[in-house]
Amino acid sequence: MSTINLPAIRALQPAWNKGRVVGQKRPLLPKHVWAIRVRLEIAENHRDLAIFNLAVDSKLRGCDLVKLKVADVYANNQVKERASIIQSKTQRAVRFEITEGTRKSIERWLEEPLMVGSEYLWPGRFHERLHISTRQYARLVRDWVSSIGLEPTSYGTHSMRRTKVAHIYQKTGNLRAVQLLLGHTKMDSTVRYLGVELEDALAISESVEI
Repeated sequence: MSTINLPAIRALQPAWNKGRVVGQKRPLLPKHVWAIRVRLEIAENHRDLAIFNLAVDSKLRGCDLVKLKVADVYANNQVKERASIIQSKTQRAVRFEITEGTRKSIERWLEEPLMVGSEYLWPGRFHERLHISTRQYARLVRDWVSSIGLEPTSYGTHSMRRTKVAHIYQKTGNLRAVQLLLGHTKMDSTVRYLGVELEDALAISESVEI
């Protein structure tokens, strides 16, 4: 009697995303931004407040935000009102505004002893590295959202990048402006990034009278 070779039975591995929230991370709402700022101000956490404010204003990817140098945002003994950097991912220049509140928080951070002679805006602790890592930045974002009662798995570093542009789009419907602010080369990328749907387009169309 011939023996039938059956395939080996392997234990099923749990899905990598089991229990995780996958997909795009949510942008923060204005009330969330305000709540986090207040908490950081009360705690006198000058570094985190400066990082948080600049992350919202700049709309930069985490890899670019952590590598910012003092010279990128500071010149002639003052924080710039507008700055420009070359994006790591696309090697294209992107400009961003630095609002008054953000400028004040950066100025306060630059007064800290740790910043004396520092080339980088967010220097690493104990000289382990030149600047904080993207992993450290992600932990900061998780701590910020958790501090105001939000579910940390629903938010991430891209929440910071999306926060201001999502608000701009909701107020104006101007996708071209959002594309320029994010430094996207294609409009399709901006549409996918914002999660623009037909309902959004119809709502904008309904608000326009001819």
